[in-house]
Amino acid sequence: MNSQVFHGFAAVVVAKELGSTSQDAMNGQTLKQNLVIVNAEGLHFRPATAFAERARQFQSSVTVSKGSKSVNGKSPLDMLLLVALQGSELTLEVTGPDAAEALQALVKLLVGMEVAAESGPPLPLTG
Repeated sequence: MNSQVFHGFAAVVVAKELGSTSQDAMNGQTLKQNLVIVNAEGLHFRPATAFAERARQFQSSVTVSKGSKSVNGKSPLDMLLLVALQGSELTLEVTGPDAAEALQALVKLLVGMEVAAESGPPLPLTG
């Protein structure tokens, strides 16, 4: 098992290395990766929606699991039903002809969101 830490998201590769173009993935086998959410706000509406929109750009099916609950990663509402708070471990499962590419892009998206959240400009105070 290979562990990696990416600016706020810890990722443990379960089945295949990221970016692999294995014959297994091309034959429709499932690629998996575990992620631990470390963002203090968890996986809230904005990142869940961006994740689902990105997932819909691939032919592969995308399933996201937390514990025994699994949802369609292409649905932002389903993603919110996971209630993925800080410290939650999620499993991404991608199956289809572009599974390796999809898995890599989705992990990269989550990692990029965390970096942007840490370095973005402060929001104006209201009220």
